[in-house]
Amino acid sequence: MNDAYLGSPAPIGLAHRGGWPVDDAGRSRPELENTAVAFQHAAGLGYRHLETDVHATADGVLLAFHDPTLDRVTDRSGAIAGLPYSEVARAKVGGSEAIPVLEELIGSLPEARFTIDVKADSAVAPLAAVLRRTGAWDRVCVGSFSQARLERVRRTFDRPVAVSSGPVDVARLRAASLVPLLGRLARRGVSCVQIPPTHRGFPVLSRDLIATAHRIGVQVHVWTINDPAAMERLLDAGVDGIITDNTVELRRILLARGAWPSPA
Repeated sequence: MNDAYLGSPAPIGLAHRGGWPVDDAGRSRPELENTAVAFQHAAGLGYRHLETDVHATADGVLLAFHDPTLDRVTDRSGAIAGLPYSEVARAKVGGSEAIPVLEELIGSLPEARFTIDVKADSAVAPLAAVLRRTGAWDRVCVGSFSQARLERVRRTFDRPVAVSSGPVDVARLRAASLVPLLGRLARRGVSCVQIPPTHRGFPVLSRDLIATAHRIGVQVHVWTINDPAAMERLLDAGVDGIITDNTVELRRILLARGAWPSPA
């Protein structure tokens, strides 16, 4: 396990899919998620932690893109895993922006750290190859909704990286909040917990969970929080990071609290 990713003092702001960029007229552009425009906008605000997702094309090019298909946010269609990069490269997000190649994105923002949600098993080996070529092992935190995929990451990568919690890890932490002796099990292989406040109507986050995570040395990051009042409540509750699309408002709140920017 590599905790260098978490070297910044808490609380930290994380720009979800780069966040909502703002145009010259002050209008948010949520349709430009996971584009160079979004990531550059967040970096310009002072964000040092950026969140993205990865899929691999049929020929193994790793892209910063959330969906398995192009249909929702681009002007083209088809499953990324079934298309060569030469085809995917023609797609435009929001009608104008290319889908970023992860390796180029990491290289273009050398001071940034990336939380990377691995969306498919086919993306694990290409991600390992990107980290070998860029040497960005200390700049990433890898996550997934699949516990099995996180275990594959641990087996595949040449060097340890920060790893956020999978569903089994979250269950262990919740159990440890009730039975303290389970704390060591909950800490195993986990650098941070990245969770929503609720899931399918059931609460996930609690003050007990936050206290337990802190007791065993694990940070708690909460997603995806866009309401300023909710940001304030979560920060008051002691969370270590907030993942947001609303990068302008979170920056304003952290500035007011004397917690901005997070040092590179």
